[in-house]
Amino acid sequence: MTKTRRLVIVGAGETALLAHEYFTCDSPFEVVAFSVERAFLREDRLEGLPVVPLEELAARYAPDSHYAFVAVSYTKLNRVRTRLYQQCKAQGFRMASYVSSRAFVWRNVQIGDNCFILEQNVLQYAVRIGNNVTLWSGNHVGHQSIVHDNVFVSSHVVISGYCEVGDRCFLGVNSCVADHVKVAPDCLIAAGAVVLRPTQAAGLYQGNPAARRPGITALQYFQTPA
Repeated sequence: MTKTRRLVIVGAGETALLAHEYFTCDSPFEVVAFSVERAFLREDRLEGLPVVPLEELAARYAPDSHYAFVAVSYTKLNRVRTRLYQQCKAQGFRMASYVSSRAFVWRNVQIGDNCFILEQNVLQYAVRIGNNVTLWSGNHVGHQSIVHDNVFVSSHVVISGYCEVGDRCFLGVNSCVADHVKVAPDCLIAAGAVVLRPTQAAGLYQGNPAARRPGITALQYFQTPA
């Protein structure tokens, strides 16, 4: 694939390495550097490319000729990825999205910026994906469903038709959201959970049918880097 755009990946962990692989092998973007916040700068090169402080990124890689992509997973219920995404936007960068050539995306699907959509995802008719959303491999998003900003969908998740997933949610492996169900912002849908009714508040939802676990916030589960 011809490389027509230059890209800086923000991050230096496992997700950043994966993003480097996918963008390099399956996109029109040429990765030219990595970037992390100065406090987390541990090495000056990664995959043979420079690693630069995020605070200096716009000065060293001009936003009018480079894109950025924040490659961070769901740390602190997506809040770290969201904060870095906002920092890059504030510096004037256009944010790249990666959509696998092996994903099925219907012709009128809308996808925002800084999205990471891996192989074997199915996005049906009139689906809308917000900004800064990760869809790991093998998910199904049914027709006319909406996934709002800053969401992380793990793998083999089914979001049925006419659903709505609120900001900053995390959907665990093999979870399922039934037709016409709305998931409130800041929900953690546990692995294997089956959501049959709208979630009324932020929190951890487990089981079949899924029920909210009292006294536990979703944010408590995602405090360590990923």
